[in-house]
Amino acid sequence: MKDTRFPAVDGLRVIAALAVVISQVGLHTHAPLAGVVSRLDVGWAIFCALSGFLLYRPHVLAWFSGTLPPLTLPYLRSRALRILPALLVAVLLSIAFVPHPATTYLRWAAFTPLPFYLLLPGLGRLLTGYERPTRRSVRWRLLVLVALTVLGPVWMAAVTATGHPDAGLWLPGYLGWYAVGMGMALWQVARATGRLGPSTLDTLTRVPGTLWGIAAALLLIAATPIAGPYDHSTPTSAQALVKSLLYTVAVACALFPVLTPSARTVRVLGGRPAQTAAHLSYGVVVYQFVVLGLLRGPFAVQLPLTLLGAVALAAVSYRLLERPVLGKKTPTAKTDSSATSPSSSAAR
Repeated sequence: MKDTRFPAVDGLRVIAALAVVISQVGLHTHAPLAGVVSRLDVGWAIFCALSGFLLYRPHVLAWFSGTLPPLTLPYLRSRALRILPALLVAVLLSIAFVPHPATTYLRWAAFTPLPFYLLLPGLGRLLTGYERPTRRSVRWRLLVLVALTVLGPVWMAAVTATGHPDAGLWLPGYLGWYAVGMGMALWQVARATGRLGPSTLDTLTRVPGTLWGIAAALLLIAATPIAGPYDHSTPTSAQALVKSLLYTVAVACALFPVLTPSARTVRVLGGRPAQTAAHLSYGVVVYQFVVLGLLRGPFAVQLPLTLLGAVALAAVSYRLLERPVLGKKTPTAKTDSSATSPSSSAAR
């Protein structure tokens, strides 16, 4: 079965990286529209969903074509080569130059994807084995993945209610966002191969503006006190539940249109500028913690300086470190390069 490139994923990854940087600067300053700025940490959720989609899809393709799934060791090696070089450099820079090292944030940025990457081979085999990919078996697996999307909100509410909010940084708190991407990977392949027939979802792919509008509306709702505080303060269990649930639905609305994008969507989100920026998105997210740790001043000053510094470091890192380590040009929309995860703000 022929693989497919998803060019619009590049632009979505860039948007997610920009959103993360803005939200992090907002956490360190008195940002205008603090509620909206803080909720841009939804970028972490978008990264999780993109990873779920791009990394689980090869397992689905293998299942549908009756071939062997991706080999575990080469897969883990590629993940390590993609995330570790820049991450280690960022940690060293943080220790050497940041007055209050950002290593805690960087640890969060590595911990959550690592358990998911380790879990994925087994989870992929579990969800694509034991029977042929019939319409019934596909629907059953879609229901399992939908059920997993509920795990995150329930986990966030439970750990908050029991007085262990730090456990919100563990993988169960974010597995639902990965499951969103995994479910869309299964749906996309099943729909393309005729295992699933036409449905309302096909109509939704033709109205990307509507879905993105819904996603924006959900974030505006999340920007109210209903989704909890805008800083590191501990929310109530109800607020933790609502925030995680709103993010889950918003991410689904943001990602779905790029699976079968219109020509205009491809031009905007999948053009050469988006491809170039997508190469740097992981580095921008990692190095922003270092740059931000060195800055002082108001939001209007720190935001452009953080973006410029993070982009510059990411460009140098990609050119001199990441690309040589990978040994080839990093794919932008066919394999995942967004190895990022939530910070503490996204966990609350």
